[in-house]
Amino acid sequence: MSRRFRLWTAVLASVLMVLGLTSTAAHGRPDNGPEGAAEQVLTWTAGDPIDRYLTFPATAVAGPTTIVFENSAATGNTTGMPHTLTFDVSDPEYNNDVPLNILANPGDDQGGRHTAQVTLTPGRYRFHCTIPGHGAMQGILTVTEGGGGEDTTAPETAAKVEGERDADGAYIGHANVTVSATDTGGSGVDRIEYALGADGAWQPYTGPVMVHQVGTHTVRHRATDKAGNTSAEKAVDFAVVAPPTDDKAPPETSATVSGEKNEQGEYIDMATVTVTASDTGSGVNTIEYALGTGAWQPYTAPVMVHRAGSHTVRYRATDRAGNAAAEKSVTFTVVVPPAEDTTPPETTATVTGAKNSDGAFVTSATVTIAAADTGGSGVDKVEYSLDGGPYLAYGSPVVVDRVGHHTVLHRATDKAGNTSAAGRVSFDVAQGGGVPAPGCPEYDERLTVIVGTVDSGVPNRMTRGRCTVGELIEDEKDWSSHALFLKHVDTVLDRLLAEGVIDAREHRTVYRAARQSGIGKPGQNTGYRPLFDGSAASFARWQHVGGGSFGLNGDGSMTSGTTVPGMGMLWFPQRRYGDFSLKLRWRDDAPGTGNANSGVFVRFPGVHDHPEESRPEWVAINYGHEVQVLDRPDGDMYKTGSVYGFDRLGLGGAGVTPKGTWNDYEIRVEGQHYSVFRNGVLINEFDNTGGQDFSPPRAGDPGTDGRRYATGYIGLQVHGTTDVISYRDIRIKEL
Repeated sequence: MSRRFRLWTAVLASVLMVLGLTSTAAHGRPDNGPEGAAEQVLTWTAGDPIDRYLTFPATAVAGPTTIVFENSAATGNTTGMPHTLTFDVSDPEYNNDVPLNILANPGDDQGGRHTAQVTLTPGRYRFHCTIPGHGAMQGILTVTEGGGGEDTTAPETAAKVEGERDADGAYIGHANVTVSATDTGGSGVDRIEYALGADGAWQPYTGPVMVHQVGTHTVRHRATDKAGNTSAEKAVDFAVVAPPTDDKAPPETSATVSGEKNEQGEYIDMATVTVTASDTGSGVNTIEYALGTGAWQPYTAPVMVHRAGSHTVRYRATDRAGNAAAEKSVTFTVVVPPAEDTTPPETTATVTGAKNSDGAFVTSATVTIAAADTGGSGVDKVEYSLDGGPYLAYGSPVVVDRVGHHTVLHRATDKAGNTSAAGRVSFDVAQGGGVPAPGCPEYDERLTVIVGTVDSGVPNRMTRGRCTVGELIEDEKDWSSHALFLKHVDTVLDRLLAEGVIDAREHRTVYRAARQSGIGKPGQNTGYRPLFDGSAASFARWQHVGGGSFGLNGDGSMTSGTTVPGMGMLWFPQRRYGDFSLKLRWRDDAPGTGNANSGVFVRFPGVHDHPEESRPEWVAINYGHEVQVLDRPDGDMYKTGSVYGFDRLGLGGAGVTPKGTWNDYEIRVEGQHYSVFRNGVLINEFDNTGGQDFSPPRAGDPGTDGRRYATGYIGLQVHGTTDVISYRDIRIKEL
């Protein structure tokens, strides 16, 4: 989001310092003095750029620190632009013990140079600028342990072998190896490792190592301290013998072969051989395998065979009493995988129906889609999108019977995962011979039937009357009682069941959603009134201020312009609203691969009632709340569903829908509690009890505790020529 900033006064800068807006960064650490380590100084600098700090430190040591943040003429700031240096304390991935937030600009009473005293602890600190539009100004400060000199001495390790021994010193049954380490260098032991045999891999040592296998053994050990010094490798040798036993039976062995097979039973690209052995007497001591006529090898994990051809894997096992199982084998064949299918399918679409003299289809058009795959893997799925909606699975011809211009996109994906480029077919449907346009009581083209805020999960199908199921439910009507609403829903569902639009299970599911919605109960009535219904008359009731523009489209939507530069706002000046539920639909139409940045303003005063604001569109920014619309993964930290400047939400909370897809948005404001719903899902809740999260309340903000207005107007933001976004079906209900 864009935002204008003034030069901050000396009084405000002093307030910020009192609020704890302190912390710094340094380029070095002074030498130790006679009293011990001197306090380090870390320095950040900023200037005209809004995408980076000019200088900043990457490392520091733990302990008392003076942080310097300078954003002045001396550091290259020629515009008076303010910047902040803020340590993020909200992300558990980083240290959160330094709540630093410094605001500096060349015109403040410090001349843009501020200092703060903090204590850093080992770990990582994330720092960034919190001013909107400056999201790229960020970095990581890594803090290491302090100390009185560098540790260059490696730890010392020792190993002790314990267990019952025979007369020859061999351990009977098993041996326990305990490894210990000490560090005299000062930094302390960081980790101990051990390895079995002369060439075994190093493993973390977490407790005594128990060795059961009969035979001679070597356990190697080493340690590393926190300064990175690793000790020389040491080793301990010993032997393990089987306990006395009368076991005369060899182990039982078996092997399985797994992997993807072709129709001939051959393994494609690879076969995995898993060998198992069991012994009820002394226990299994060793398992071995051999490829073909090759040498025997220890079996420690499943054997993967990649080479094409016929193979034999032999296997055997020995128990701890020395009994050896007879050799067994498995045979199989590995073949080269077929050539990879990299060719996507091809789709075609034909539109049929009766046409008038203008070439428009009368009453309805039927779209039939066909797909073929020449790559060899075969078609897996076919999809279509109607008028910019989400892609849906294609199973049978699509009947389009709403009057107007329509576009159907079609694509297919093969079993190798190749998806074709979308094909397109456009056509017009005209009202024909006495058949009226759909007289649907509401507008609802969502994918599933949603009653109030309860998603039934039942597909929102088109009915014989050319209205969707959701449109016939009429959940936005002002019902006088819950019982009356349920009776209406039951009547509608009975008719749709008789017509074959829904089945009995779906009847029960939608009715249950209606009962759970509470519509018609006191305080639950919807009673939504349209603010913009797609008509020229409703569009004319809105007013534009600032840069950018909005235009009315033939499909009943409005779209921010692509020719008028600058940021502005389209607002509804007809009346103010207090507690309300605002519903609308928005679609990201930004060109190329970018994502549109916009927002819905609520509860702001009249844009011409603040003469101190030279640009009236900033009244909504400075005195209202903006519910953000931004699905972009980078850039501004406030994503879809955020209350801009007050309550930050990432994409993980809001989710993302593909560009060109209509999203349902509900903004519910009750007192100072805000709830934001996207496509029927609650994605954010915010209680407005304090100031903005990147600065204290403005001097002109209403309410001494930072809360904003209890009533106000509704507006839509436009950022300019590239942040193209469309809105439609804007309606409101006062609570």
